[in-house]
Amino acid sequence: MRRLLQLGLLLAGGLVLVLLLRTALLPSRQVAVVPLPPLAIDTAAAAERLGGAVRIRTVSIDGQPGASGDAFIELHAHLERSFPLVHQALKREVVNRHSLLYTWTGSDPRQAPILLMAHQDVVPIAPGTEGDWQQPPFSGALADGHVWGRGAWDDKGNLMAMLEAVERLVAAGVRPRRTVVFALGHDEEMGSGAGRDGAAAIAALLRSRGQRFAYALDEGLLVTEGVMAGLEAPVALIGVAEKGYLTLELTAHAHDGHSSMPPQRTAIGSLAAALDALQQTPMPADLDGVARGMFDALAPEFSGPNRLLLSNLWLFGPLVQRQLQRLPSANAMLRTTIAPVSLRAGAKDNTLPAHAGARINLRLLPGDTPDAALDHVQRAVDPHGVRAAATPGGWAGSRVSRHDSAGYRQIERTVREVFPGALVAPGLMVGATDTRHYAGLVDDIYRFTPLRTRPEDLPRFHGTNERIAVDGYADMIRFYHRLLSQA
Repeated sequence: MRRLLQLGLLLAGGLVLVLLLRTALLPSRQVAVVPLPPLAIDTAAAAERLGGAVRIRTVSIDGQPGASGDAFIELHAHLERSFPLVHQALKREVVNRHSLLYTWTGSDPRQAPILLMAHQDVVPIAPGTEGDWQQPPFSGALADGHVWGRGAWDDKGNLMAMLEAVERLVAAGVRPRRTVVFALGHDEEMGSGAGRDGAAAIAALLRSRGQRFAYALDEGLLVTEGVMAGLEAPVALIGVAEKGYLTLELTAHAHDGHSSMPPQRTAIGSLAAALDALQQTPMPADLDGVARGMFDALAPEFSGPNRLLLSNLWLFGPLVQRQLQRLPSANAMLRTTIAPVSLRAGAKDNTLPAHAGARINLRLLPGDTPDAALDHVQRAVDPHGVRAAATPGGWAGSRVSRHDSAGYRQIERTVREVFPGALVAPGLMVGATDTRHYAGLVDDIYRFTPLRTRPEDLPRFHGTNERIAVDGYADMIRFYHRLLSQA
């Protein structure tokens, strides 16, 4: 017995030693760069041009694809006035009435081109919240060091910053080595129909020309400050994949009748039980994949217990996973999420409804298929007599792009040069974009918005008081200027 105890202590000591050595010797995975001196920018003039774009109400309204047609034409005119050199040096095409395609021909036709994306449209203002805005939602006002209004962040900031960078480069006589294509869709915010008339039409045109790209870059994850516990440095996550999208309709049936004599189980009761069952049986979580790549890149930058845990996921993976599942933002990186989004049942207080329904929205982890998600939901709700059916417009998660490719490395270096001290890692985009329409044209699609944000900024995304800091917008221009100068 004593020998067994000694052996156990020896093994435990060895394990502790291995853990400590692995943790202490784990090298940083951050690429070493020399930070660039900030590019001089007339921030007031750039902010005013962005504000002018925000004032144009290019709102996408679900089910009304042509509702803002005149606004897109007005925005196109604003772009021509704001960036005259862009419109002299680049080929401009209007695709499907309102999307724009710009081609900046490179000097070396042997090099595969790159594709940069942004969208012109914005989401509506939530009815009844107009008075909650500190500045009118379509004012494009420059106040308190910010440009205010719907679209300032999502996604006219990216769109205008790209063109600001190109205008400066053209003025300086710069021509990229690779051809650069800018795809500016007009219906990315159309919910389940995102990009159907814009990005899909642009992709079809490019496909008809036999176009293939070295990599593509679209809006996405951010340079966050104070968001990731245990890291003081800013963290820039480059989205190497995005989750899929699926909405299911749940329906429960029961006998109708008078509300004074309810049966043991009503349609609403069955639906409620089914929704509770879904809450209790989420789809499996998985720490591997994109999440593992992110933690591998960031683990050496942590200190204390977090560094120990993340440097040894081979042992502490289950513990780390349990902790992450408690945080909504982290949990969304690990599994396909299921969220009830609407309910319908009943018409009168004294009548039991014969039918009750709910819609649930699923964001599919790459690798989870719509069919597998539907099967999981049906198994959970079936004991309660509820049926699940998919609504039109769903899609699977994207392919996971490489984070060791030349394109990723170029974006990574540019981030480190423009945002000194920022840590870079691959990440998963939990929201949806229209990049899926370009999947057949490029193997590696990255999703990144070069904008510094803090936790208090995040609710403004698609929310009240959307705004973008003028200094942050200047950094966006610097990012695209540096990236394109090396294309």
